Amino acid sequence: MTKRGIVKLGDFGISRVLSNTRSKAKTIVGTPYYLSPEIIRSEGYNFKSDIWSLGVLLYEMAALVPPFNAESLHKLAQKILSGKYAPLPPNFSKDTTNLITSLLQIDPAMRPSIHQILNSPQVKIRIKKFLRGDSFKDEFSHTLLHNQNVF
Repeated sequence: MTKRGIVKLGDFGISRVLSNTRSKAKTIVGTPYYLSPEIIRSEGYNFKSDIWSLGVLLYEMAALVPPFNAESLHKLAQKILSGKYAPLPPNFSKDTTNLITSLLQIDPAMRPSIHQILNSPQVKIRIKKFLRGDSFKDEFSHTLLHNQNVF
């Protein structure tokens, strides 16, 4: 948490640098709950796998349980591959539900890019609410989005 009360999230227990946005990795590591379908199927994967994991994380933050849960790794993999999970609690907005649904698409090509997520009205509103002026520049100056016109 920053001095201004902004929570930042990162997980670099195992990380892999891809040479460009079209590169694909073929390692199988990470927290099983967050594994994307393409990793489970032993296919090459790219940044869309991270979009899946973001969907799992947002779902878990909203519902307080992971969208896919099982008593064994095999059954967890089957649940992830099915793409079926309980709906979010009804107190969440349709926009939030739609965002998470879009992130948890089985087909990676159907998931939004990070640019599409950042440009969605609900995310843009929150970015503007929490990051103004120099804070905005500071936050986006050291990411993969550096020197790209995201907005």
